[in-house]
Amino acid sequence: MKLFFFIFFCASPLILVGQAEILGTWKAVDDADGQATSHIEIESRDGQVFGKIVKLLEEDDDIVCEQCEGANKNKPVLGLEIITNMEKDGNAYKGGRILDPENGKTYKCRLKLVDDVLEVRGYIGIPALGRTQRWYRVN
Repeated sequence: MKLFFFIFFCASPLILVGQAEILGTWKAVDDADGQATSHIEIESRDGQVFGKIVKLLEEDDDIVCEQCEGANKNKPVLGLEIITNMEKDGNAYKGGRILDPENGKTYKCRLKLVDDVLEVRGYIGIPALGRTQRWYRVN
């Protein structure tokens, strides 16, 4: 039992080191027009990574996700969790989903840090069938 706790406490910081690189606040930039749209805060919970909108740059703070379905229907976009259940996989994060509040659709997601720029790819089926946004760290 002591060996288990020793291994657990030694390995725990190693798990968080990989996540620490993408944790924090990021400025989302639209891939179509290059305009900054919002700030997204990425955090770790229970070994997975999640992201929520913490600031809107182009819209009023009181807009709601009209196109969303289920629990997110008509929920305020500010504070909306748009990235869910991402897990570290090599040098990227995969296995989770990303919500596009503009159209209410949810996509598979891949996050990858490249030279302190977070590449956020939302896709259907395979990564080749999607689009990538580049997000920039907010200091």
